[in-house]
Amino acid sequence: MSILEAAKNVFRIEAEALLALAEGVNGDFEKAVRLILSSRGRVVVTGMGKSGLIGQKIASTLASTGTPAFFLHPAEGIHGDLGMIIKGDVVIAISNSGETEEVVRILPIIKRLGADIVAMTGNPSSTLAKSGDVFLDISVKEEACPLGLAPTASTTATLAMGDALAVALLLERGFKAEDFALFHPGGALGKKLILKVEDIMHQGNEVPLVKVGTLMREALFVITSKGLGITGVVDETGAMAGVITDGDLRRALEKGLDIINLPVDDLMSMSPKRIRRTEMAAKALQQMEQFSITSLFVFEDRGSIPVGIIHLHDLLKSGIA
Repeated sequence: MSILEAAKNVFRIEAEALLALAEGVNGDFEKAVRLILSSRGRVVVTGMGKSGLIGQKIASTLASTGTPAFFLHPAEGIHGDLGMIIKGDVVIAISNSGETEEVVRILPIIKRLGADIVAMTGNPSSTLAKSGDVFLDISVKEEACPLGLAPTASTTATLAMGDALAVALLLERGFKAEDFALFHPGGALGKKLILKVEDIMHQGNEVPLVKVGTLMREALFVITSKGLGITGVVDETGAMAGVITDGDLRRALEKGLDIINLPVDDLMSMSPKRIRRTEMAAKALQQMEQFSITSLFVFEDRGSIPVGIIHLHDLLKSGIA
């Protein structure tokens, strides 16, 4: 078997394992979700070796999507860390064989502490499966490892089961992007989720605006002095009537128009794209990409008077783009 064939075989085996997992999911999965939702405690994930590494990721995913969770190493649990578990917790115990010594040894103590157990194992007749309040089957037909020794398809199935739990819980809790942002304040992801349009928009005298009827010679000065390549056009009440962009100017010049002495009304684009000040800055970027524009005028939720403007460069500087 060539290197590429070996790689493709791994992908095939693991993909088939996931498809089988999807076909086999049943009422026990929903029961596990309901058990966690009704719990007054936290989710404690435990497992040894590769299962433990996957368990750490599951705990992290749960915690970041609205379900308080942490990982407990079962060997450390035997030596005192079981004190982390309190009554009302739900313990997700992971063991493909269902007979991992360190995991099996702490099961009776977990029950005595008043915590429920979600048994995640590939062996329905194992000690772990029989000890659980809920049993989630993560069995696979075969491992991708040709020796059948290294956990491969089984760990992929376990990880997918954990992700499925996290997503189901997220949906049931009505978890939103704003909630996710609270747990991800750092890095590029945090910026995308935390920063709102109003946090980085230009406002006050920085907003390029001219009134209806203004001659283009004055509008050109505003466009140049504000440095955003655009000006808004407002009526006598201050409501937005249209915009004039660099593109509008180029198109007018191509037609041979004497734009200097024309009123802005003759060149402005009607119904410009807009965004609310309370929207996520990432949404502004999405709109700019969708409509191939570089600026958006900003409004109050139900207002018609522009309160600011946000430019692509602002998004770049803030790390959103």
